Amino acid sequence: KNVPRAIELWTEAAELGSLDAQYALGLVYYTGDGVEEDKPRGIHHWQQAAMKGHAESRHNLGAFEHDNNGNYELAVQHWVISAKMG
Repeated sequence: KNVPRAIELWTEAAELGSLDAQYALGLVYYTGDGVEEDKPRGIHHWQQAAMKGHAESRHNLGAFEHDNNGNYELAVQHWVISAKMG
């Protein structure tokens, strides 16, 4: 598992507009899977993808708000938007 190479490729793809790559970067940084955990950086990648219509990123932002910030109202807003996206 070559995480540094994957991050390099995902970063390039994200810069070219891939929302799935942006989501993947968020996931790897948020969880620290093969890289030093950096939750704020992970959230940033999910925010970037969510603003462009990535439903899974929007869902994860809702989960973060619910589980970590206790902001249930914002969590529900994220989840409703995610559900409407499909």
